[in-house]
Amino acid sequence: MQALSFSVHIPLVCFGIALPAIILYVEWCYLRTGDALYRTLAQRWTRIMVALFAVGVITGTILSFEMGLLWPNFTATFGSVFGLGFAIEGFSFFVEAIFIGIYAYGWDRLRPWPHFWCGIPIVISGITGSFMVIAVNGWMNHPSGFRLVGGKTVDVHPVKALFGNSYFWHELLHMYLAGYMVTGFLLAGAYAMGRMRGRWGRYERTALAIPLTIAALAAIAQGPVGDWAARDVATTQPVKLAAIEGLGTTTKGADEHLLGWYVDGRVKYGIAIPKLLSLLAFHNPNATVQGLNTVPPDQRPPVNVVRVAFQTMVGIGTLLALIGAIFLFVRWRKRRLPESVWFYRGVALAGPMSVVALISGWVTTEVGRQPWIVYHVMLTTQAVTGASGIPVSYGALALVYLAVAGGVAWVLLRLARVPMDGGQLEASPAGG
Repeated sequence: MQALSFSVHIPLVCFGIALPAIILYVEWCYLRTGDALYRTLAQRWTRIMVALFAVGVITGTILSFEMGLLWPNFTATFGSVFGLGFAIEGFSFFVEAIFIGIYAYGWDRLRPWPHFWCGIPIVISGITGSFMVIAVNGWMNHPSGFRLVGGKTVDVHPVKALFGNSYFWHELLHMYLAGYMVTGFLLAGAYAMGRMRGRWGRYERTALAIPLTIAALAAIAQGPVGDWAARDVATTQPVKLAAIEGLGTTTKGADEHLLGWYVDGRVKYGIAIPKLLSLLAFHNPNATVQGLNTVPPDQRPPVNVVRVAFQTMVGIGTLLALIGAIFLFVRWRKRRLPESVWFYRGVALAGPMSVVALISGWVTTEVGRQPWIVYHVMLTTQAVTGASGIPVSYGALALVYLAVAGGVAWVLLRLARVPMDGGQLEASPAGG
């Protein structure tokens, strides 16, 4: 149930992180140039922001109830450790809701610059809310800032717990870049579909170029951040790394296997690249990498689930970075957008692919930590509820999310069909 809710909610978090900043950038372009096209674009994207925020309220509320209902021992034991993070996240939500209302209804009621400044708190609160949730997750992967005595937490230092763990920083950057990738590629993908259907005016070109540029830069930057995260995992969660790579036994100069299936302590049908795992994990081709045999079988995560999720994330991420590099190269060398129809087909697919990569990344992070909910402190089996009737609740929740998804699709289609002010766009300065 938690995984289902999280898979529905996390793409909305990406829009909460990135879309307000993108809209403010577009509005700033309007204030700087006086070009009404930018104002029209910012107004239309504001409607999307409001709609997705409303849906995020639904999914986020469900998640907050699930924390207490599905994980009672976890919240009872460690609430004093991570409670500060969720409290700040709650305040951030209310600030975001207030200023989204002011911003959305203030387009024709406020002067241009005061309206722009009303968007800044939306950007900040969108960042701080997700900032705190990521901090809690980083703590779960690398717990600190407390002592456990007799099953109770003592000597709690919330700030140290949330921000003093090494996982927090690379998870933060990894998630924020993913947020800009998902938002940018989904927005650009919508206009790429329009391009293939013959809608390719100045408005559509601008609406595609801005989010695609942002997504391209984020996709390329994601590589070094992913390398940083992998090296931290190799040091602090070696069993997770062993599951990611299907490494059954501790090995010096360990090979990297592309694709394949983990069976009987090794990867079958994969493509082995000699010593690459040691090189990637420790920047040393002869480094020793710990295998799954270093812990008992009941302390190992489900290897193939983690492997497939990780390779899906990396494979899609590589393709997205390639699309981004092609786009930036053409923009830089030829001062125009790419012309190939295959490029726009790739951009149209990049949006949903980025969501798949996003969820795969979180599967890698969370399932790879199993069987621990708090790494080496509390087992998932100790934290989860023993209540009956969960399958019925799961089915009801799935139906709710299907209804919400249908509602979101209907709203977004209605927003897409709202006619633009053609007179304003025609009065805009010409340009490519």
